[in-house]
Amino acid sequence: MAVELDLHAQLQAQIERDLAAWNDGQQKQSIRYRAAKEAATALQADFHLEQKHLLAIGDSWFDYPIEGNNPLSGPSDIKVQLQAICSPSPIIYSTAHRGDASTDEMSLPKQERILQLLMDKSKWPSGKPDAIILSAGGNDVAGNNFCIFLDYNDGAASGLNAQRYAGILAIVRSSYLALFSLRDRHAPGVPIYAHCYDFPTPNGVPAPCGYGPWLKPSLDFCNWTVGRGKVIVHDALAQFKAMLDGLAADPSNKFHVVPTQGTLNDTHWANELHPDPTGFRMIARKFATALGMNLLSPAPALEAKASSIRSTKTATTKKAKPRTRKPEPVSGR
Repeated sequence: MAVELDLHAQLQAQIERDLAAWNDGQQKQSIRYRAAKEAATALQADFHLEQKHLLAIGDSWFDYPIEGNNPLSGPSDIKVQLQAICSPSPIIYSTAHRGDASTDEMSLPKQERILQLLMDKSKWPSGKPDAIILSAGGNDVAGNNFCIFLDYNDGAASGLNAQRYAGILAIVRSSYLALFSLRDRHAPGVPIYAHCYDFPTPNGVPAPCGYGPWLKPSLDFCNWTVGRGKVIVHDALAQFKAMLDGLAADPSNKFHVVPTQGTLNDTHWANELHPDPTGFRMIARKFATALGMNLLSPAPALEAKASSIRSTKTATTKKAKPRTRKPEPVSGR
């Protein structure tokens, strides 16, 4: 037990260091932004660098540390892609961490971390974020707990157990409502944009270092084929989106669903739950459109900038002191 507690403490400390390193980098960009804007104002010049300042809260779709299934590459998640494909590149502060369920994202430690960022007015030129972007709900369902929501295939069952799945959606919905409440108290009026993931194939493909698969083992355990499993996963995600649409229908929530379902095909997935870099970029474009951000063009310039960012991050990683702990899981969306 003592060893487990020590490992947990080390993991939490590493999460804090990872988030601090990312947010320190964003702070430096924000300082340059403010200096440029103040200089333009002093010189009565037009200012052409109206960067959006965003707060990202989420799971591995906002914190995926590799490209595809290559453990030696740099990050390729949505927030990294947004900075690569938008002009000007947004500044994105983050509390996102791979493996987080929505209940983790809105737990007391994470709400305190969110609040710390919101209350630091030096991070927000307008006093608060331009928007909050959110990736929440995938880890509440996926993983070894996926079998909880499945009926055993006895020839009569349809797949998802309606009652049990409705229960987990209610928990995820509560996490979203908790975020709305936190936002209303400390950053009133800031819109929140969440995505609804996309439809993967439960084919048993894991991520590196033995993480995953997340879906097929539960389907196998409950006697479902891959083909039927894909229909079950599609149904689960369609119900998830319907729940989000219900929240978005209430104007007081100031909540928007980014329509990401149906964006990817089977070639855009690195493993059961995570897109490859192209897939993440396609999802990021959906966010950019919803947020009203300008996209870089032509495509070669976009790819060059994305490559530059990945190279910089990879170089930074190489300079860091080697870690001795086991790599953190990349499971979940």
